[in-house]
Amino acid sequence: MIQRFVDNVIAVTKESVKTFTYESLNNVVRLINGISALLLTFLPGKANILEGIHGWELRPTFRGPRFPRWMENGVSSFNHFVHELSVDSDSDGSNLDYAYGDEDSDYDISPASPSSQCSRASRASSFSKHDRRWSWWMWIRYIFFWILFPARFLLGIPVRILQLSYSRSSKASAAPGSNEASQTISKVQILKDHIVHRTTDRRRGVIEDLHLAIEIFIEAIFDVVHKAAHFVLSPSVAFKTLSGWCSLSSGGVQYSHGNDSEVTVPTASLGENDPALKERNTSFQHSLNTDARTCQDVITELGYPYEAIHVITNDGYVLLLERLPRRDSRKAVYLQHGVFDSSMGWVSNGVVGSPAFAAYDQGYDVFLGNFRGLVSREHVNKNISSRQYWQYSINEHGTQDIPAMIEKIHQVKTAELKLSQPDLDEETNDGQPYKLCAICHSLGGAAVLMYVITQRIEEKPHRLSRLVLLSPAGFHGDSTFMFTIMEHVFLLLAPLLAPLVPGFYIPTRFFRMLLNKLARDFHNYPAVGGLVQTLMSYFVGGDSSNWVGVLGLPHYNMNDMPGVSFRVALHLAQMKRAGKFRMFDYGSASANMEVYGCPEPFDLGEYYGLIDVPVDLVAGRKDKVIRPSMVRKHYKLMKESDVDVSYNEFEYAHLDFTFSHREELLAYVMSRLLLVEPTPKQQSSQKAVKLKKRTPATS
Repeated sequence: MIQRFVDNVIAVTKESVKTFTYESLNNVVRLINGISALLLTFLPGKANILEGIHGWELRPTFRGPRFPRWMENGVSSFNHFVHELSVDSDSDGSNLDYAYGDEDSDYDISPASPSSQCSRASRASSFSKHDRRWSWWMWIRYIFFWILFPARFLLGIPVRILQLSYSRSSKASAAPGSNEASQTISKVQILKDHIVHRTTDRRRGVIEDLHLAIEIFIEAIFDVVHKAAHFVLSPSVAFKTLSGWCSLSSGGVQYSHGNDSEVTVPTASLGENDPALKERNTSFQHSLNTDARTCQDVITELGYPYEAIHVITNDGYVLLLERLPRRDSRKAVYLQHGVFDSSMGWVSNGVVGSPAFAAYDQGYDVFLGNFRGLVSREHVNKNISSRQYWQYSINEHGTQDIPAMIEKIHQVKTAELKLSQPDLDEETNDGQPYKLCAICHSLGGAAVLMYVITQRIEEKPHRLSRLVLLSPAGFHGDSTFMFTIMEHVFLLLAPLLAPLVPGFYIPTRFFRMLLNKLARDFHNYPAVGGLVQTLMSYFVGGDSSNWVGVLGLPHYNMNDMPGVSFRVALHLAQMKRAGKFRMFDYGSASANMEVYGCPEPFDLGEYYGLIDVPVDLVAGRKDKVIRPSMVRKHYKLMKESDVDVSYNEFEYAHLDFTFSHREELLAYVMSRLLLVEPTPKQQSSQKAVKLKKRTPATS
């Protein structure tokens, strides 16, 4: 009897301590979320960033900045569960049915589908007045809750003990078919199913990790207290337990201490033809619950084929060229990302909204290029230093990376097509048996223009049939005040920073993991995420791209991330200062003479007449990173050089071209690709005619 009473006291005390710590942490987070919301109301032009989000005043929800579609299927698990319990404890006499029965409830915190988001937006105006009155009422309730919480906590302990004792004593006499028991079981089952669904999310945020750490710590402490109480109250049981431990230790039980970072566990998947247990490796990364999915994981999870091709440049850098293969297709597309990005950007919106999947569905053999510049420092020289690895500018992107990847594409496609279609040998003696188009964003657009021009100067084939350039870099004279300040400061401090900062990236695994988890918290707490989004948009000159959502992309993970070398940043600053799209300035006439054969770096805009393929330029009216006026400057110079060029604008910010789901842009890009005829004979004849036309102009 005494032992049962002690067990009840320990159990109730443990749950009370958990509740107190959970509520304290939740209230601190709600306070931070509320302060962030207040700050947003004072920032100019940002007061409406939380429109349509209900309950953000006090209750953080899970409809923050939009993540890619394949990242919206799961929502945080433990944090969501604790949030539901706190809502349930504050709703006097309410039960768990509110989260499941009433879809129009203000506390509906299930993941929003596109249709439900539209319905919420349509109801936003009708509920606005009610929300304002409700927010003041909630503030008053929370003030009284904190005042009366100590009394509730102390008075609740004996009540919980009596309830637990009564429930245990009446368990045997309870009717098995009682209505109350069936209702309780159904509620518990619903809650269990809900929690299981939530735990399918791939990662936790920092706040959720704190919740779990607190729970584990409390469980460990009270487990020790519980065992100590049992040893004191039941000496015979304690003696048997100790004797059992002694027998196990003397029996020669051996424990293997291998690599703690990787463990082999037996698993079985439901629905497989062979339900036998299989071995699966689990690593320390899984225990940290960070999302380190690669582009391969995203592509294969969506049911598309995948192939990885490792490309080595002339200067020894190892690049990853990823592919959605259509080996017998005679039309291919090469997609190249921009700064601080990777091939993940082309697949981040899932099947419907990603350019890579759209091109593959149109019958293209899709190649995804990746520039040099990873924290993992992939190079043939495994002992290369950080300073040596990051010694490159945009020159190397355009004259080393892209040539190596496109030449590899040519080798692979030619070999595969000749193997599957032997009659192509007679058809394409002088040409290539496929058409290759390029879709490039931002820095990738500048690099591919540099590639085409330098290949023509060196009289080498560039293999491309059409260029689609989305907000291409190159000209940066017309930029925001913030970028102008950054340019002046950067060029002023460049001689001091060059020896100290070889590249811009997060150097340690811990801080990369922290960024990965904070991105999840920004998603869970929309006011905090909105504030970070606003501050980041101010930093980049007011561009309204989803900067917080970009931080959640898995290529920013604890193991690796794309970085930017110091010289690439310096190269961009040089372009802005000069007002020209030119190659890297090595700082002296002698150094430039050694590389270029002239004291000044090449002005690529003067060589636009060498571009012998159609070019489609796309600008964003909301783009503050590369303004439409700068894209129009490309267009003007190309028109003056008699290049077959088109220009179009969309209501996009800078990252919307790859990261956001924009069906109209996909339709436009696909329509431009379809203008390229797949007939190799026609391609060869068109190229010959164009070369004849360009010869007098370039001589």
